[in-house]
Amino acid sequence: MGYEARCHCGVVRFAVEADLPEKVVACNCSHCEAKGLLLTAVPGASVRVTSGEGQLNTYRFNKQVIAHRFCSECGTQCFSQASDADGSPLAMINMRCVPEVDLDAIEKMKFDGASC
Repeated sequence: MGYEARCHCGVVRFAVEADLPEKVVACNCSHCEAKGLLLTAVPGASVRVTSGEGQLNTYRFNKQVIAHRFCSECGTQCFSQASDADGSPLAMINMRCVPEVDLDAIEKMKFDGASC
């Protein structure tokens, strides 16, 4: 399966080769909470930017290990890139960028990122 996602203005579009999640993570760190991100993890190789690669900028903070990727036109954070515990590439998809998702129907799992 898979799904398509995009930033607010539509300049950045990407495809994710993974099933839509049944649960999303609602992290309370200063970054995620301020943006209202609802995230799901997928293998890094399953994300393919289909348009707007040149419009993607990167923001890093704290330990500098997560590349928060956002559209330079509208500012929407579409996804993040990092590595999991074994060093494999990982992406966290902002499910608010996936038009077909009913966020009211997805279970939200709270994560205490503020304490990390």
